[in-house]
Amino acid sequence: MKKLLVLVSLFCGVFGYGSGMAAEPAKVKVGILLPLTGTFAAVAQTQRDGALLAIDVVNKRGGLNMPGGKVMVEGVIGDDEAKQDVGVRRYRYMVSESVKGVGGQTWAPLAYAINAIVTKEPMPYFPVCVMAKEAFQKGKLANSTFATAFSPWTVGYMAGQAAVKTLGKKRVFFLARADSWGWDMRDGATAAAKEFGGQIVGYDEVSLGTSDYTTVLQKVKAAKPDVFIAAQFAADAVALLKQVHQMGLNKEMTIFNAFITNVVAKGVPAEALEGVHAMHYFYYDLAGFPDKEVAKSAQEFTALYRAKYNAPPDAYATIAYIAYMEMFRGFEAAKSYDPQKVSAALMANKGQFSTVKGSAQWRDDHAAVYKHAAFLVKGKGAAERKNEWDLFTVLGSQGGESVMPTLKSLGY
Repeated sequence: MKKLLVLVSLFCGVFGYGSGMAAEPAKVKVGILLPLTGTFAAVAQTQRDGALLAIDVVNKRGGLNMPGGKVMVEGVIGDDEAKQDVGVRRYRYMVSESVKGVGGQTWAPLAYAINAIVTKEPMPYFPVCVMAKEAFQKGKLANSTFATAFSPWTVGYMAGQAAVKTLGKKRVFFLARADSWGWDMRDGATAAAKEFGGQIVGYDEVSLGTSDYTTVLQKVKAAKPDVFIAAQFAADAVALLKQVHQMGLNKEMTIFNAFITNVVAKGVPAEALEGVHAMHYFYYDLAGFPDKEVAKSAQEFTALYRAKYNAPPDAYATIAYIAYMEMFRGFEAAKSYDPQKVSAALMANKGQFSTVKGSAQWRDDHAAVYKHAAFLVKGKGAAERKNEWDLFTVLGSQGGESVMPTLKSLGY
């Protein structure tokens, strides 16, 4: 009997017995699930690059600092094709491959669907898209889901605030997209206009994928607003801004594309982008920005990104980079990959954390509140540009708790 106990003890000592005795793996996997083909491919590719850069940063310092020693990180990349069935199936495949966390999605409805799975089957999940406001309601967001971008409501609110308060434009025509993206943005812009003394003098909405805006732009022209704010994004924004320029609306009013990225701006002719205002989650060139610490951090991040990809980081690349760096901080702070422990670790110290665009804090709804949530930018014409990525001038920023929907309105 004594011999048998000795053998069992040796076996457990060598091979581990239970989670407390398990040896630390030399490498762990994390999932990167994005629509790398299809409508959102160009943006998704920048998100993938941001995620991979975060993995590089951790691995170059020797890996994650875990209780059993350093652990290298491997990214498992999947294409969700912006389809519910494909995305859910590939998410489940990643889980079967023993990933310790997942990030991704450009298409918000899929992020919402994966969040629903995570509610029942916990996993550290970091959506890197702008999710619908509804997703942040109490009881709908999984305890282990953390979103490094805000809802469209906040985008709309910031655009409205910038247009009315910062630029002094009182009469607003708002063009929404006929879905939660557009409606949430409309509600945020309307709230800001009311708060800062503006007025919505015209409204319309069009479906995703609209290519001809002639009828809408005729309505805009007739309404004679001070500012035309549009919720269109990606290819829709390119088509809209081209037609705005062709009809000469930019000579009659301020044009404000609510949310933009460099990838989108590159698709707009320089003469059509010139003078267009927008909110930008992150713009790489913050030279002259009043917050010198943030300008320095952005410069360092841009240099790091350029060294790997030979181009400056775009907005959605930065969203993904911040998401994966927070995932890794959660693992290290929790000293575990357990979803509940990771969540608790991220919410410790009032949820405060640092990013490449300044200080931030996780709220109770697991949405990130940033000192600089987005930067107000103005498009440059061809004569102003020094290089192919010199697309905007930064005029200021919006941020803080005030640009977010209240926790009370979300049921907290």
